[in-house]
Amino acid sequence: MHTAKIGIIGGTGLYDIEGMTGVETINVETPFGAPSDSIGVGTLGGTGIAFLPRHGIGHHISPTEVPSLANIYALKSLGVEFIISVNSCGSFKEDVKPGHLLIPDQIIDRTQKRTNTFFGDGIVAHIQFADPFCPVLSRILFEAAQEAGATVHKGGTFIAMEGPAFSTRAESRLYRSWGADVVGMTVLPEARLAREAEICYASIACVTDYDSWHETNETVTVEAILTTMRSNIDFARNTIKLAAGRVPDTRECACASALGMALVTDRSIISDEQKQRLGLLIGKYIK
Repeated sequence: MHTAKIGIIGGTGLYDIEGMTGVETINVETPFGAPSDSIGVGTLGGTGIAFLPRHGIGHHISPTEVPSLANIYALKSLGVEFIISVNSCGSFKEDVKPGHLLIPDQIIDRTQKRTNTFFGDGIVAHIQFADPFCPVLSRILFEAAQEAGATVHKGGTFIAMEGPAFSTRAESRLYRSWGADVVGMTVLPEARLAREAEICYASIACVTDYDSWHETNETVTVEAILTTMRSNIDFARNTIKLAAGRVPDTRECACASALGMALVTDRSIISDEQKQRLGLLIGKYIK
């Protein structure tokens, strides 16, 4: 049985984790289909790691098409308690510059086409999501990024947009007027699904551009993003290496029991099919 304590979801430019040892590549089947790609399970800093490339090797899965339910369920099935997500993003703040990292603490959801819950079809759960990123894991990542030599910003609001097109200038100015810090096409529904799965989730947001509000910079291009992302990825990799051995042995954050008061459906009417399908998530609450 393969197990890992930390799951790494790699974004644009991050398709492997250097320094992992004893890596074995496995394919995981879930009730929600196949995850984005095979999962590499090994050890980093003495801690079990499961690495999953969000867009698949070769980057062939668009943000809207990422099979997030399968990805989170697959990591949960491997025993993952913490997910470190690497996300590229554009900045709305002059001092949050391309090449910097940001560890967000809030999200505004502007996605439109993504399934964002494991529940439905006869079973209802209302998780607490006021603080969408785990504060414990976020603090670990911020401190590790500082030690890695990155210019890193603590906290900030991440606009999760649908994509795959970049923002219009009007949208970019609107988001900036809301006080948002960065914009990207991922983190949701991952963060919400991770909370439903009682997994701690935090993001290393890699700033690649100024989106399209910044009059003195050229409009966003894939080429410019990839160029900046290469330097960001080195900082992200080193941050992950430092953080891997620092996650707590025992979780005391609210993430670990997020479903405890969230399941509102009368247990007696939950179908056997749903109990089996969601057993990995709800088993400890459904007797």
